[in-house]
Amino acid sequence: MRHLPSLTRLVLLPLAASSSGVDYHKLPTDPVFPGPWDQYIKAPANKSFITPARFWKVEGNVTTPSVGLGLRGLEHSYDRGVLIGEGGLLTVEFEENIGGRVCFEVVSVRDEPILNLAYSESPSFAGRQSDATNEDEWDLPLPFHLGNRTGPLCVGPEFNRGAFKYLTLYIDDIPVLEALGRPDSGAAAEQEVLGLGRSSPHVSGERQPYSKPSVGIAQIWVNCTSFPSQKNGRAYTGYFYSSSDLLNRIWYAGAYTLQLSTIDPSEGSALIPVNRYIDHNMSPPGSWYSNFTVAKGTVVTTDGAKRDRLVWPGDMYIAIPGIAVSSYDMLAVRNALNVVYEHQYDDGSLPYAGPPLGYRGEFSDTYHLHTLLGTYDYVLYSGDIAWLRKRWPAYQRALRVSVAKVDKRYNLMHVSSPLDWNRHGMQGHNIEASAILHMVLTRSVELASWLYDNGYDAQAKEEEWVHVARTLELGIRQLYCDDTGLYSDNLSDRRCSARGRVEPQDGNSWALIAKMHGRGSTVPARVSRALRARWNAFGAPAPEFPNVMSPFASAFELQAHGAAGDADAAVELMLLMWGHLLNGEGFTNSTLAEGFRVDGDPHYPAYPVPSRNSHAHGWAAGPTAALFRDVLGVRLLGPGGETWRVQPALTKWLGWTRGGFAVGRGDLEVMLWRVVRVAEGSATATKGVIAVVRGPEGTRGRFSWGGLRGDGGDGNDFVVEMGGGQTRAWVRLESGNGSDERFVTEELDVPDRIWELREGGETWYKQRIPYGADEALVYDDSFQAPVMEERGPGVVNWKALTEGYIDTRSRW
Repeated sequence: MRHLPSLTRLVLLPLAASSSGVDYHKLPTDPVFPGPWDQYIKAPANKSFITPARFWKVEGNVTTPSVGLGLRGLEHSYDRGVLIGEGGLLTVEFEENIGGRVCFEVVSVRDEPILNLAYSESPSFAGRQSDATNEDEWDLPLPFHLGNRTGPLCVGPEFNRGAFKYLTLYIDDIPVLEALGRPDSGAAAEQEVLGLGRSSPHVSGERQPYSKPSVGIAQIWVNCTSFPSQKNGRAYTGYFYSSSDLLNRIWYAGAYTLQLSTIDPSEGSALIPVNRYIDHNMSPPGSWYSNFTVAKGTVVTTDGAKRDRLVWPGDMYIAIPGIAVSSYDMLAVRNALNVVYEHQYDDGSLPYAGPPLGYRGEFSDTYHLHTLLGTYDYVLYSGDIAWLRKRWPAYQRALRVSVAKVDKRYNLMHVSSPLDWNRHGMQGHNIEASAILHMVLTRSVELASWLYDNGYDAQAKEEEWVHVARTLELGIRQLYCDDTGLYSDNLSDRRCSARGRVEPQDGNSWALIAKMHGRGSTVPARVSRALRARWNAFGAPAPEFPNVMSPFASAFELQAHGAAGDADAAVELMLLMWGHLLNGEGFTNSTLAEGFRVDGDPHYPAYPVPSRNSHAHGWAAGPTAALFRDVLGVRLLGPGGETWRVQPALTKWLGWTRGGFAVGRGDLEVMLWRVVRVAEGSATATKGVIAVVRGPEGTRGRFSWGGLRGDGGDGNDFVVEMGGGQTRAWVRLESGNGSDERFVTEELDVPDRIWELREGGETWYKQRIPYGADEALVYDDSFQAPVMEERGPGVVNWKALTEGYIDTRSRW
């Protein structure tokens, strides 16, 4: 047996010569799809010179210009920039969350000042201490010994700060009497440990008691070293644009989050507390470095920009498709996967994370599987069959580890590791792990077929994989709770009949993503409705981890609603939850955070330290791929996009949308907009939607509208095969004839110039399309998005919050 019966595979017809696409070894320097949507791009135009947008806070002995940087009303002015003296503090705010090495144009110094630098992504933690990257309450501020130097000065490369929006600069008060010793801030005391002491032999304890240090700064800028593959960070290979300004912002925030989290491998996090087990370092609490090599090569995608700056496989399932449709930095993806495979344990298990983790045998059953899912997605978008051939033996060894854990008594995977995304209750016969394994098995069959099709003996045990997948379906059914329409977490203390019953967000989502329900099943729709019913004012809670709002688990839920045929719910959750991640108090308004609390607070309850939350985390970028998958309806089916499908769903939230992305074979682009059919002299109008599609030359695709219930449609099927390199369009109109068919779909004859932007690029969807002898299709100006349903905020269980901290920290 070569394929699961439920898998659809297009018949490959003779293909035309392939058009030139994007080479991810040399990414473009200009946008592939330039247009008005570029206004939403957050990446800087010049990443080597990013300047602050405004003064955010001034305290004490600081003199600033009377104009500039948005600050007004100061009593004194310093015409050469900013003058910071003893006891003075200045916090500047950048327009976006950024990262890199901080530099200054120093125009004056007095008494060899030590300028302390503190960083924060969130305004909630901007101040004299830096937000946390480890288990300590704060990261130490960085003392910059200026000595007598002037001119352009930058912090050392080891202090490349991965992400911050707020930079605080201050000079400590110097005691008048020498006997009082050093200032109590601790900043200068850690100078030599942090590595900058070698630039000056002086420390504060050697200061004269009446010294009055100061520094005059004419310019502050940041040299951002993130996304090193892109010479122009704004040269996206994909785009998304719609009638919802918030949805546009969410898509580009996700793309930018993934860019900031893509780094030079030599600039990874040293994770001081973890490395202490290996190198026995004596660095003080709160010390940090960005100088650990976390991968081979020139670029790698990591889990977060500030933290942890290393390879975490769990993020890959969300990050890889998002990278593919925005920047196409697939080299960063391949290098990340290589790290995990190259550190595979002797028994075939894959490490929980890349270096500096993995040296103590850290393992997670689910993250192990996420590496295998990441393998599939990398090959799907890149078409790199040669790499798959190289990694196939290691892939099969890893898959055998998981298959061996399927308990034949209960037909479920028996999870041995408590480690996952910090959620609770992972061990035992767990639904999330079992459903993920089901999906890995079906995708493994596809991977094997791609190898066979490319002349390689995959040596796959496909019949065994299909059998195990069917076995898991039987086991997962035992966990379904008919009274609520949701699955329980396991067969023991969190089952349907248990006092501690838990119906997890992640497990229920994966049960739908894995597509293990038959065509006539009502379970997907019930699960989707029940998940939606649990939302609060800030999005979807995760009962498996009390008090947590997780963009990671909620990204799975986005896919679950799409799999259940409810794209409306998927978009609504994006607007609700990711809207809060952008607009909520304490967030960056530019990148997407690791998580937050059920009451909307930016404290992510996985950690007792609120400032440790990562505000640019790859696993939070779920909507960037989901909008292509569930709204524009684009899915690649063969490696490198040799085959693809478009099954759009405009949803009740949008009047129009368009988007596209480039792969190695070329471009794939879709437009959707609402229309009415109008006739000369007629007072009635029939509503509908137009879809326009084009795919890469040399490929084959399928366009469908409707589809079977539970698979993204409403039962009204319309399917047509199409070749790449063509522009084809269809209109789907309300039938209005009283028949069982609600819609009528017809193909339109449209020119290629239909893609062209008109009147400044804003009104392409308002073009008049001739229809029949005396009719036309025009944009439906009457459309209005519905009002969002009112929901209350989540309520924090403070006792469970504290217990969650203890549980999380004890795992290390």
